[in-house]
Amino acid sequence: MAGLAEDPKDATPTTQAQNRAVLDALPFADTQDFEDARRGFLGTLPDVEIKNDRGRVVWSLKEYGFLGEEGAPPTVNPSLWRQARLNMSHGLFQVTDRIYQIRGFDISNMTIIEGDRGLLVIDPLISTEVARAGLDLYITHRGRRPVTAVIYTHSHTDHYGGVRGVVDESDVRAGAVEIIAPAGFMEEIVSENVLAGTPMIRRAQFQFGATLPKGPRGQVDAGLGKVTSRGTVTLIPPTRIVTAPIETHRIDGVEIVFQLAPETEAPAEMHMFYPALRALNLAENATHNLHNTYPIRGAQVRDANAWARYLNEALDRFGRDADVVFAQHHWPVWDNHRVLDFLTKQRDLYKYLHDQTVRLMNHGWKAAEIAERLALPKSLAGTWHVRGYYGTLSHNSKSVYQRYLGWYDANPANLNPLPPVERGRKYVEYMGGAEAAIARARRDFERGEYRFVAEAMSHVVFADPSNTEARQLGADALEQLGYAAESATWRNAYLLGAFELRKGRPNTVARAAISPDVVRAMSLEHIFDYLGVRLNGDRAEGRRIVINWVFPDLARPYVLNLENCALTYLADRRSERADATVTLDRATLDRLILRETTLADAAQGGLARIEGDAAKVAELFSLLDDFALMFEVVGPKRPA
Repeated sequence: MAGLAEDPKDATPTTQAQNRAVLDALPFADTQDFEDARRGFLGTLPDVEIKNDRGRVVWSLKEYGFLGEEGAPPTVNPSLWRQARLNMSHGLFQVTDRIYQIRGFDISNMTIIEGDRGLLVIDPLISTEVARAGLDLYITHRGRRPVTAVIYTHSHTDHYGGVRGVVDESDVRAGAVEIIAPAGFMEEIVSENVLAGTPMIRRAQFQFGATLPKGPRGQVDAGLGKVTSRGTVTLIPPTRIVTAPIETHRIDGVEIVFQLAPETEAPAEMHMFYPALRALNLAENATHNLHNTYPIRGAQVRDANAWARYLNEALDRFGRDADVVFAQHHWPVWDNHRVLDFLTKQRDLYKYLHDQTVRLMNHGWKAAEIAERLALPKSLAGTWHVRGYYGTLSHNSKSVYQRYLGWYDANPANLNPLPPVERGRKYVEYMGGAEAAIARARRDFERGEYRFVAEAMSHVVFADPSNTEARQLGADALEQLGYAAESATWRNAYLLGAFELRKGRPNTVARAAISPDVVRAMSLEHIFDYLGVRLNGDRAEGRRIVINWVFPDLARPYVLNLENCALTYLADRRSERADATVTLDRATLDRLILRETTLADAAQGGLARIEGDAAKVAELFSLLDDFALMFEVVGPKRPA
């Protein structure tokens, strides 16, 4: 944006005082986590810089060299600085007999268990390139052995996306490699990553801060790890699904007790206990921070009560027999007494969050009021692994409220508020105009009242996005909030908000990419649901189209019906009143969804056959929206 300062600013005296207070409030002399994060180290790669086949860097820790300083700069909360330094531990680590982890090659960990014949790989990171590099590092230190099984602990991309970097699908089809996942795994991948994929990817930029400059005034961490890798995302569907609450299997000689934990950190998730190895893997439900019951990138609200219950069951069933507990992020905890203490506090963290939110809710407090009142109990507040580096009590308590009561707080004044632009204009009018609002906000900024300054200037920006003074002051307020934030995700959101207020959002028409493997793994029902989400209801007004879809390779017909601006379908049906019948194999449909071809080109090339009114088929596709990734967040949406 013309006329705006582009460089981040210093921490104000107010922010510096807030950060100094953190040093007195928390036990920084406790260095046990640093010892645990280094324990079992076997080797790593220089700077862990990993490139794809075209030479593009998809993962690097080079830019985080500034974290070598032990003391936090004034622009970073000291507690978050400590977590960011811990998350710099990278390489191959031995957890216990036969269990190894690759850490610091992505935001998540890849766990490797040595079986009788080969390797069990648990959660092969986000990208094939980093997963392959991690496996190569293991081979360098432990020797080459075949992968005999891949286990996905849950349905988030950082726990399956690199699978083709560790196994070949032909080995899976031949039965040489098992792929194991919890019940609901495939369904949840589609619902989270496809149907709501575009806004989730855009919002994730604010959560993880991947587009921010790295440094003391920019992105320092993501709480769970440094940041997300940017390589090739893949998926091989599971060959075995864990469906019972508790299942025991022997996989390549390793006995594993699976515990399903649905509706926790992911809708489809599971824990694992390895009895002979006295080791407990809690996937992403007990890490070294308070997690999200609602991630600010957007997702379905998670069940904090169920989260605590499954941790309690794991503690009761496995805790006494575990000498080490670890997860698919961060570092392990060793020794049984420490394992029990860790699990107890993690369990009580989520139960406290749930129960105290609901208690206050039943007293009539609203979500924002509960978030302001709720604080960690004194018995937990000084415990590092429950601190809010990723989730926070503030936004998590709001999510608990939302899960029970939804977004509406029952005050009729909030039932149908004006949308942001109109609301911003009225606020500015009530404030006496933009100049008066900015003048008062400057005085509040000098007093360190950054939260309200950010809100007030947001109203001015939505009323007039060209008001550079409001954008500048709003950016300054967000920046100070970021500098003081203990949560990495809040820091990243505040700083990227400041960045885009000053510079504007990147001017690109890029679409959110869908992994070809995910498209191929989608059911036909998921495909047609996705088309329904893309239907532009306004343009579809008054249209009525019926199309038969026939898939000879699947021996299944579908009838697709556009009526009343809604796209519906029925499986194993054909309509006699169809406008057209499209016959094609599933692979051709996948290419259409991935935009690798058009239906006209597929028909011309003999990959599809259209009988009836081909213009009706073309009309249907003309009614589908494309979703631009870089929509406005901190200002009003630009006209299409």
